[in-house]
Amino acid sequence: MPRPPQVYLVCYDIADPARLRLVYRIMRGYGDGIQKSVFRCELSDRQLAVMKDRLVTTVKHDEDQVLILHTGAVSSDRSWRAETIGLPLLYPEQVVLVF
Repeated sequence: MPRPPQVYLVCYDIADPARLRLVYRIMRGYGDGIQKSVFRCELSDRQLAVMKDRLVTTVKHDEDQVLILHTGAVSSDRSWRAETIGLPLLYPEQVVLVF
């Protein structure tokens, strides 16, 4: 049985304006824009895999960063984990608060 859709917060920092527009267009199809370069997405495992595949082939891995925060199901304990595409997190041990 597949698990229910999960909630992800996707944030990106893209160095090139043309790639920025492409990433924005990709993300519009997967979630709701809540700030510039920040989207809240409710995704199945398959939707997440397809979105990540599209982003992996779009970003320039040595210049851009896409941060994917898994916040769990709506009824979860609100624990989260972070994943990046492109540049890594500089300080992954820091606590991040999202209000």
